[in-house]
Amino acid sequence: MVLLASYLYVNQAPDKSVAELSPRWAGEPSQFIQIAGMNIHLRDEGPKSDKEPIVLIHGTSASLHTWDGWVDELKAQRRVIRFDLPAFGLTGPDPQNNYTIEHYADVVVAVLDKLKVKKSVLAGNSLGGYIAWATAVLYPERVSQLILVDASGYPFKSESLPLAFKLSKNPITSRLLKNVLPKSLVERSVKNVYGDPDLVTSELVDRYYDLTLREGNRNALKERFKQTVPGDLAKKISTINVPTLILWGRKDKLIPIKLAMKFKKDIINSQLVIFDELGHVPHEEDPQATVLVVKKFLQANKLQLPL
Repeated sequence: MVLLASYLYVNQAPDKSVAELSPRWAGEPSQFIQIAGMNIHLRDEGPKSDKEPIVLIHGTSASLHTWDGWVDELKAQRRVIRFDLPAFGLTGPDPQNNYTIEHYADVVVAVLDKLKVKKSVLAGNSLGGYIAWATAVLYPERVSQLILVDASGYPFKSESLPLAFKLSKNPITSRLLKNVLPKSLVERSVKNVYGDPDLVTSELVDRYYDLTLREGNRNALKERFKQTVPGDLAKKISTINVPTLILWGRKDKLIPIKLAMKFKKDIINSQLVIFDELGHVPHEEDPQATVLVVKKFLQANKLQLPL
């Protein structure tokens, strides 16, 4: 009992306010926009004359920062928009506690409306991929092209689930995580989704750790797992008819590669590129190699983007 008490004391991790976190994680060009009762943390970069911006949607427990490498390569020629989803990053919990896939798609469209964007290229990783293709199904007139990066949305069984996800899904341990969060747990979970765990830096762990502590995010994560689950909407994936690029890390232990094949089969106008050495977040693990494929895809579909 003494050892347990000592462990819990040492690893106390109270919530942090947006004001505390912003100096490090919301520098230029970050902004906050009011949508659906939330202060959504967003970055809008590149030429505003771009009529079909690229919108990047992150996955569970990530943030807009996961796309830094892609944005650095794209923003000179293209307008690139990214934001922290409800339940994550500096955006934090949805005030209505609504984390259904339909609501997430509504939020994407609300962001586009706020920025006066009629149509965009939607790219998403994991949960963000689910949201991207769901938006294409529910609002087809708003999406010109899709980029799915190790996307979810079909039922699947993981080879290995990050420990932080396991604990957040458990009703007992999730209550413990409201006040206690060892940084080593976050580090272990991030390494779990990389093909090469040695690429996980201390700064990367700091980012995931800090933004998990944003007030309300830990409880929102538990609700996200309850509400955003594969459902009947997947039956409509075959209705997607926009050019679609599917990127996948062969070493993804969270979402099996057989789902990449299923997306390729169900979306008629699609192409699949597999990265043999990468894991569940290939855009973050090797942004240079993955964004090069994205540039070629955009060029092939008549968007002027020099390599």
